[in-house]
Amino acid sequence: MSVYPRTSSDIPLDTMEKQSNQSLYGDSESSPYHQYNDYMYGQEDPPSSSEERAFVRKLDFMIMPIICTIDFLQFLDKSTITYASGFGFREKVNLVGNQYALLGSIFYLGYLVFQIPNNFLLQRVPLGKYIGVMVFLWGTVLALTALGHNFSQIAAMRFLLGFFEAGIYPALTLLVSTFYRRSEQITRLGAFWLCNGLGLIIGGILTYGIGTMKNLRGLEEWQWIMIILGSITATVGVFSFFFLIDNPKSRALELNAEQEILVEERTRDNAVVRTSVMKKSQILEALREPRFWCFSFACLLINLQNGAMTVYSSQITMGFGFTGLQSTLLSVGSGGSVILMIVLSIIIVRKTRETIYTACFMMIIDIIGLILLLVIPETRAKLFGFYLAWSYVGAYVLMITSISNNVSGYTKKIFYNGLIMIFYTIGNFCGPLMMNESHAPRYLGSMVGYIIASFITIILMLVARWRMANVNRRRLENSSAILTNVEDDLSDIQDPNFIYRL
Repeated sequence: MSVYPRTSSDIPLDTMEKQSNQSLYGDSESSPYHQYNDYMYGQEDPPSSSEERAFVRKLDFMIMPIICTIDFLQFLDKSTITYASGFGFREKVNLVGNQYALLGSIFYLGYLVFQIPNNFLLQRVPLGKYIGVMVFLWGTVLALTALGHNFSQIAAMRFLLGFFEAGIYPALTLLVSTFYRRSEQITRLGAFWLCNGLGLIIGGILTYGIGTMKNLRGLEEWQWIMIILGSITATVGVFSFFFLIDNPKSRALELNAEQEILVEERTRDNAVVRTSVMKKSQILEALREPRFWCFSFACLLINLQNGAMTVYSSQITMGFGFTGLQSTLLSVGSGGSVILMIVLSIIIVRKTRETIYTACFMMIIDIIGLILLLVIPETRAKLFGFYLAWSYVGAYVLMITSISNNVSGYTKKIFYNGLIMIFYTIGNFCGPLMMNESHAPRYLGSMVGYIIASFITIILMLVARWRMANVNRRRLENSSAILTNVEDDLSDIQDPNFIYRL
């Protein structure tokens, strides 16, 4: 059972608050203020034993490689039309007008349709088996996309690709929040989001190589991209079905008696207790929270740009004067930028303990990049701005980390993740449609729209932080030794000992 409030990066307490906490708990190291102070000044929370460090290394070895591989393939596979566009894809399937942008958006229509059944399935079926099946199905769909010869056929396959990929981000995020302490989650979530950047790098190199396979066995280069990547993904799906563990007490972990006790303590800290009981009260609680809507609309606005960058990155760089093959190689730089921005975000958070402020800082970098891309005529400055603009990915990772850290109650966490993904989908669906082909290659109106969206995103995240900081202040002022049992599956609102990480 948890006795003291969990630690958080909150607004510093003034002298009166400090005296209030010390008078209630004394100067012991177990006081909420002392725990809070330790966290603020860089000490690990809670202290990690050698036994626990060994256990975490085992988790990292058995879970993270599979999670990272799946995320890598997920990003790479949905970007295949971007790579294919550099090899005559548009001409070969006779795309006209706005049909290419529609192919980017239709993927997210499939994403949207699957979110409600996904929420149900996440609470009802074993996560490892579920993830394995979904990965196999989308890999198969991608490989079969090579058989499409016109817009309607490719559109149908893109819809199915989005449909089967839709459950992956919520499922992987849920896995991380199930196995890892809240203080450990930012590094692990950052690690699998880093694979988006790795996907851009490897994807650029891989498709450049595939681009040399001209008319091999009578197939076009873009068809080989679909076949090769789809086959790899389907194979990973089969492997995941049999080997991805989804329970902290899985027999595959070979827990001893001490480790079983340790798992219980870690579950108390991350506040995630797997249950098949859907609690409507936790869903209603989430819908009443202003921070839920702040995070949701921030997610939508960030992903307007994400949808466009994912689908149109090759077209944007080709507008700088590069060829299709050269623009494919430039995606390697985009991947490097994504990795750099995510790593920078994680380093800043670990130094400052300020997740949301750091996310806002990354959005400011994004705005600067978009402005450079828009107003500077010199090609190198435009390319630099293009790479800076990928910093929104770092901000998004931090926002997802904040949600993972600050929402407890299993039904509430699944509901939050599911609804956030719906807003993610709407943003990615609308983003490519904002790229009006008649405004190419500058896409002036689109870029201005993304700048405004980024600015509003900053405001929404600051409002969400302010709401959570107010709750933290009240709970630290009125803290008491009320016992809470993690098995009760309390939400963060119901649990008086829950302190938000800001």
